[in-house]
Amino acid sequence: MTTAPGLRERKKQRTRDTLIRAALELFTTQGYEQTTVDEIADTVDVSQRTFFRYFATKEDVALAVQQMVEERFVRALGERPPAEGPFDAMRNAVLGAWDAIGEAIEEVVPVELYIRSYHLIESTPALFAAHLRRSAEVEERIARLIAEREGLDVDEDPRPRIATAAFGGVMRVTGRLWGRGEEQTLESIRALTERYLDHLGAALAPRWRA
Repeated sequence: MTTAPGLRERKKQRTRDTLIRAALELFTTQGYEQTTVDEIADTVDVSQRTFFRYFATKEDVALAVQQMVEERFVRALGERPPAEGPFDAMRNAVLGAWDAIGEAIEEVVPVELYIRSYHLIESTPALFAAHLRRSAEVEERIARLIAEREGLDVDEDPRPRIATAAFGGVMRVTGRLWGRGEEQTLESIRALTERYLDHLGAALAPRWRA
């Protein structure tokens, strides 16, 4: 049985969410490199020390919402029925996560700000490199989770890492295409993700021509 968080935990969560909103607004309006931790803390009217209680670096706060989205997916994958194969489990987990993620994002930042921050990550070399590094770490977690589901040793059987790499590649492609498209909503990225995942099996077929 899950208990509701206490007053102290709720206050800490509100402070963390407020820091994220303030940071993303500053990053997307004046630039990531141009924004300092002191500016973020001053905007929220807290000390620099308080900022560092919640985030180790400026990079961490910039990627906080993206990390939340990834954690939602990993958690959803862990809850998929054991009978599902690896690709079905990943597909159903990511689509199910997107069905609920909008509300979770809006508890922290407006969706419009999330979309702007997504573009910020894509266009800022330091953040993009950090995002790729973290994505690789998430893919390793997913590969190990898939291996565990299938009763495999991830270091002996290459299939979990190969499957996860293929899936991760689709996610990166859909993210880039969504970022360049005219309709930038959570509904549109979910639809684009579903469309591309539905073509994954055909793309991996030995021959494409009939």
